[in-house]
Amino acid sequence: MMIRSALVGFVLFASAPTLAASRPRYGGELRAAHAGPPEIGEPALADTPMEAALLGLLTRPVCRVDADGRARPTLARELSRPLPQAVRVTLPSAASATAVARAWTRLSSPEAPSPYRALLYPLRGEGRQVTSSGATLELALAFPWPDLERSLCHPALAPPPSPASGPFSSAGRGVLEAQPAWPEGRPYLDRLALTATDERGLTRLWTSRQVQVELGTPPDNDTLTGAALYATYLAYSPRKVPPDFRQAVESAIDRDDLTRLFVKGPAVSMANLLPPALLPQGPRARPQAPPAGTARKVTLAYDAALADQRAVAERIQVKLHEQGYTVALEPQSRAALRSRQARGDFELMLSALLLPPLPGPALAVVLEAGGRRDLLGVELPPIGALTDAGARDARSRERALALAPSVPLIPLYAQGLGMRAAPEVTGLVLDAQGLPVMEGAWLAPPEASGGGGRP
Repeated sequence: MMIRSALVGFVLFASAPTLAASRPRYGGELRAAHAGPPEIGEPALADTPMEAALLGLLTRPVCRVDADGRARPTLARELSRPLPQAVRVTLPSAASATAVARAWTRLSSPEAPSPYRALLYPLRGEGRQVTSSGATLELALAFPWPDLERSLCHPALAPPPSPASGPFSSAGRGVLEAQPAWPEGRPYLDRLALTATDERGLTRLWTSRQVQVELGTPPDNDTLTGAALYATYLAYSPRKVPPDFRQAVESAIDRDDLTRLFVKGPAVSMANLLPPALLPQGPRARPQAPPAGTARKVTLAYDAALADQRAVAERIQVKLHEQGYTVALEPQSRAALRSRQARGDFELMLSALLLPPLPGPALAVVLEAGGRRDLLGVELPPIGALTDAGARDARSRERALALAPSVPLIPLYAQGLGMRAAPEVTGLVLDAQGLPVMEGAWLAPPEASGGGGRP
């Protein structure tokens, strides 16, 4: 199977030379189908690649990380560093600045702190006291962190949807209209018509040419895949399981088989704290099963909204039974899972995170999710003190390998977003997060696209 990666370089769906030479055209309606939920909720909880892509049509963080690794302002008009340890974010209006400040503060709320609050840890006050002055956010850093701007581009840091927070706004019944005042510039398309369906519906709509873009398609020769940064771990509470629990899981689970048989693609198995897109995965031998002990009963919580998590949970239930564990499965809402994980109120849990496309910020999120917030103040300052980006990435990878045994997260697999488009759709790219930049897409005239036929 030949799957093209969009982690590096802009990728265009259309390949005709006439399209490459033509100028973008304003106007038209693009019809798209997706295999996601019909409604998307809070940005900090809408973190599957599909949900992040759909929510990104209506609300954006202050920037995005482009394929060249740079932070490009989106909702913000400008990102600047007036001082080495100060970042200034200029928004279009005071209302936008207030909305962003409130969203960032909410991530660290005492009720249910989000694992994504680790992205704000380098700020003084750890992001709990972000305030706006007019249309500006002045961010003071507690220690050097050159990756802060790119950390602020994470989709979970977007404000709630509003008429001015994204490149499109909802016109009802699955129709989105272009925002003329979007800070990056008006989208080329006039409208997006979205249809929520399932995988069978995607195939039917695509085959019958009723849609021009489909999101959530399984990997195929025609599929463009975003970076696999949605990482799933088996989290466990060290106080509630035996000391050899990790060894029992590692000996019982074949990650490659688990990913191939039970996980919706595009997906890759993951043996380290960071996924292969951020940390190359070398060969790793499975350990011997620990000596048989007394029978144990444990509860495994998982996201009720994700079918593949249920399948994976059932597989873990079977494999751990062979190790003497009786596993009760407990489907939960994502909000409940995050709240329980923050409190440590669980025995076992499938924990999935949309990691940023940078090893340092990704490591911060993983440590937070693993209940090792105490390590952030130890690990992040030495990483941030390195002025060279390559050196910071290398240090982050080294620390991820060294810290893995002390973080109660067992890596399982990572997923990306699969999508494809008709030849008349051009200018459609994926950013470094693996999400589509739909506002840059436009419709070529029929003569340029060869009549709109499928490849």
